Amino acid sequence: MPEYLQAPGIWELIARRAELTPDAVLAYDERRRRLTFGGLKEAAERVAAGLASRGVGRGTVVSWQLPSRLSTIVLFTALSRLGAVQNPLIMMLREPEVRFICTQARSELLIVPTEFRGFAHGAMAKTVAAGLPGLDVLIADDELPEAGPAGPAADAADPQVRWLFYTSGTTSAPKGARHTDAGLIAAATTYCAALTPDEDDRIAGLAPIAHVGGVLHVLSAVQAGCALIISDLPDPVTTTDLLSELDVTLGGNGVPFARQQLARQRAHPDRPLFPRLKAFLVGGAPRTAELHFEVRDTLGGAGIISGYGLTECPYVAWGSFADGEHEHATTEGRAGPGTELRVVLEDGSPAAPGEPGELRVKARQLCLGYVDSTLDAEAFDEDGFFRTGDLATVDENGYLTITGRLKDVIIRNMENISAREVEDHLLGCAGVADAAVIGVPDADTGERVCAVVVPDGPAPDLAALCAQLLARGLNKRKLPERLEIVTELPRNAMHKVVKRELRDRFRS
Repeated sequence: MPEYLQAPGIWELIARRAELTPDAVLAYDERRRRLTFGGLKEAAERVAAGLASRGVGRGTVVSWQLPSRLSTIVLFTALSRLGAVQNPLIMMLREPEVRFICTQARSELLIVPTEFRGFAHGAMAKTVAAGLPGLDVLIADDELPEAGPAGPAADAADPQVRWLFYTSGTTSAPKGARHTDAGLIAAATTYCAALTPDEDDRIAGLAPIAHVGGVLHVLSAVQAGCALIISDLPDPVTTTDLLSELDVTLGGNGVPFARQQLARQRAHPDRPLFPRLKAFLVGGAPRTAELHFEVRDTLGGAGIISGYGLTECPYVAWGSFADGEHEHATTEGRAGPGTELRVVLEDGSPAAPGEPGELRVKARQLCLGYVDSTLDAEAFDEDGFFRTGDLATVDENGYLTITGRLKDVIIRNMENISAREVEDHLLGCAGVADAAVIGVPDADTGERVCAVVVPDGPAPDLAALCAQLLARGLNKRKLPERLEIVTELPRNAMHKVVKRELRDRFRS
């Protein structure tokens, strides 16, 4: 494995990279602008001075809700230089969530654009601040306050919490995970150790920068000295064109985007869209084994390489180029350096290799707990392992496979049915473009299995769909009893289906 850049803090990591390769490009955006490592350091120093003149310093809690732009990378680098506590907020959050988070995090500054995708973030922020004494608002429309010269940087070895990342809240209220610079750098090292990027790589950094995965894309690129391709408005056509034009080598942005790019490539069989593609990266999402082979044979490279992580522990595992086809198609790879995995049965005993149970993790990138510390006792076991809430297996070679969620089990006639298992089969059925499975109340059986399907062409009927599921090997006892057809599934910023919305919609 190549030696990747290390440092005790994020500012020092970026400063070291700027000294080593100042003219190398860190990021390209959809407007074909570029930001070099040296340019990032210089811009961040000016912005840090500008923010310091507004009272931002070591320990100041700054919430920022900004699109994935080059200026957003500059902002979080400047805040790292100052030693502020950063609370990134994804763009889809609205007034109730922003107020809840800023209140709980005790934010002192909220940075937003005037408007994005038709929503008035500036007006929302001012409304939130009006009800929270001590919260100031800064409107930043791709321009940030600057001044100079910059003062001294915060202590790079400071072990204090510097990041508050809130969970997406797909099944419950958002929870704020408390992270350190060192923990995020350890997570980025897991990515680099598995995928071995080098200075010639160009990575599709399409996760929102305000998500922990977006920040980690930046840190991984800094460690490896390679370039990201970002976009504040990812689109199946224009973003594919951007990735093609800029010669992406590590693609990605979730399973739906993979399917869109497969369709785009099939519509242009005369030329490869991504001639330098090494792999298409996805993160712990339900997918069929067939998708790996489709990507490999149609888009090129190694096909699908998957990883797994959570807001609380961002990069638990990643696949690698050394893995076999079966591992690429069906697993999330192996645990990263310094990460321990446990699979625990319902009675608390350890599972055997390949036996399913709850996944628990301990790692250098594991958060230090929640902003609401009353949640910690339930989240961590007596040995300090984080209870992920995910059902998984770890085989005798250490490969991790996620099989479902503890809370995503449908109980019909006192029998547990994994929604993930049914979804995996549904996604392989003809006529199905996207699918989710939920439990809906039933007076006789407790719950019934409801398949929510986005059709690929004419909508399938329930009987035909069940026939396909049986042919694929799904047990008859797990077949859907209800079918709902939708034009799209509700997804959060990381493309995870928000099942709470589906359950509320189809409960009756």
